[in-house]
Amino acid sequence: MSTTTLLTLSDAARLALQCLDLTSLNDNDSSADIETLCRRAQTPHGNVAAVCVWPRFVAQARAALPADVRVAAVANFPDGSADIARVRAEVAAIGEAGAQEVDVVLPYRALQQGQADEVAEFLQEVRYAAEALTLKVILETGELREAGLIADATRLCLAAGADFVKTSTGKTAQGASAAAARTMLEVLKASGISASGFKASGGVRSVADAQIYIQLVSEILGPQALGPRRLRLGASSLLDDIERVLGGAAAPAATAGAANTY
Repeated sequence: MSTTTLLTLSDAARLALQCLDLTSLNDNDSSADIETLCRRAQTPHGNVAAVCVWPRFVAQARAALPADVRVAAVANFPDGSADIARVRAEVAAIGEAGAQEVDVVLPYRALQQGQADEVAEFLQEVRYAAEALTLKVILETGELREAGLIADATRLCLAAGADFVKTSTGKTAQGASAAAARTMLEVLKASGISASGFKASGGVRSVADAQIYIQLVSEILGPQALGPRRLRLGASSLLDDIERVLGGAAAPAATAGAANTY
């Protein structure tokens, strides 16, 4: 069993900041919104790991950020289309615009319908298209629901060479959960692939929420996995609470987003 690292709230806030994918994926996002996002990514306490935006904002974000803050964008988002031609084109445009990372949605409906071979082929095509990019695959665990399907999805992603497996788009009723995270992490550990990581997103709004996933990663993958190379937290509002905690204010309790349900 891995040794678990128990972090204080302040230490968890510092780690969450280092692992944060600061995200803005609203339908009405504007250039002004992305300008604000990029300013917020550079805090008095340190910089976030990455910003995650729509593909049309990649070039703007890359130009506005220092080199140590990575730029991520989304493909086939949030619908999880299995249209590989569409995804290849989106991934190519994202890379050409200067991003270092891409978050792609697993065709989870196809997996639910038993089309595991088709999903595997899709993931292999995406990995090839995103050869130069860090590839994070969103499972949409709140829609898959069953632990068996979540485990199968995780295995397919890892077999295809995904760099991260990610819980959710944040666009469905159920986002990240401790139960889904544990399933994903246990599959990741069993795979023996020490280079791949985990990303929690969807409902991670407070440092207390983030601490749940930090603790799970420490417990299952080990304390050595606690860093942005293997742990990411995707959120738009988590930074507010990180700054409150690091500024000396009390943080709210964990929200329902981290509940122990799929």
